[in-house]
Amino acid sequence: MPNWPVFNPRFLRRIPEAMLILGIETSCDETGIGLYDTEAGLLSEALHSQVALHEAYGGVVPELASRDHIRRIIPLIRKTLQEGNRTLDAIDAVAYTAGPGLAGALLVGASVAESLAVALDIPVVGVHHLEGHLLSPLLGEQPPGFPFVALLVSGGHTQFMAVRDVGQYELLGETVDDAAGEAFDKTAQLLGLPYPGGPALSRLAENGDPGRFALPRPMLQSGDLHMSFSGLKTAVSLLVKSRGDDDHAHIAASFEAAVADVLCRKAELALEQTEMNQLVVAGGVGANRRLRQTLAERLARRGARVAFPPLRLCTDNGAMIAYAGACRLLRHPEAAQQPGQFTIHPRWNLQEYAQASGLR
Repeated sequence: MPNWPVFNPRFLRRIPEAMLILGIETSCDETGIGLYDTEAGLLSEALHSQVALHEAYGGVVPELASRDHIRRIIPLIRKTLQEGNRTLDAIDAVAYTAGPGLAGALLVGASVAESLAVALDIPVVGVHHLEGHLLSPLLGEQPPGFPFVALLVSGGHTQFMAVRDVGQYELLGETVDDAAGEAFDKTAQLLGLPYPGGPALSRLAENGDPGRFALPRPMLQSGDLHMSFSGLKTAVSLLVKSRGDDDHAHIAASFEAAVADVLCRKAELALEQTEMNQLVVAGGVGANRRLRQTLAERLARRGARVAFPPLRLCTDNGAMIAYAGACRLLRHPEAAQQPGQFTIHPRWNLQEYAQASGLR
């Protein structure tokens, strides 16, 4: 069980119904800051991506990521406050990503958030990175209401969750090996595409025929909500070796279609099993055009609705952390931590987070 920060009950009396919250996200290779007002909505946000920094290495280098967060975080906070037309002393609370993620990167965001909370004498709350993604569609123009099924497709995670309220999450199924995002990146590497591989593969797939190659749909008929993508990646590897460069666009399109088919079938099954009619898709893969289109069409035929976060909020960002922090503090004021006493969780189970933080 994680070593949880000490709760300070005096903050229960100091969390206003109308609240301005600063969100800080530094879990991996993006420094994100968001400013959320519980009455006016999202006021401003700023994001710096480290793609160019890590491109030469073909992946994220943790030490370089941490150092870049240190360089970027304060200027981005200043920029966000300026664009939101707010001053530092107007902030009522600070939320930061406490995990999961790279330990050094998480420490940068956590230490800055805690320092601000101590200096301003305001509440601070550590947020689970996946909860931020899970709640990010609620920042859209037509946000879904509770309850709903969530498909989390972010980085190394591909999971279906039943979401009944903030902090009430039930794991329905997940990948047993590679996550969808990892499969995208590894397939892109096989095709010789530049880092980051997922978006590059999706762009290449737009010029291909998704029906050209019959790639496998792992666990499509398993009857449960678990998934597997490593076998699909292996099939692509064999196909790449037997075909020429002229077929790369068709391979990319066929791979993309296979992943979309699996996720769509599992989404349909998740809605059936939970007897819900709303699906929320969150995380980087949620920006994929084919997945969005396929899910919308297939679920519409079933009379179900699918909601996505705005495209700019599909990747890691500070806005989702600010919003998740606001939801927790307004619905569960006991989530407030005492500034100066914190920890990070490089590996963190979402259900464990909800249970241990006393919100279930």
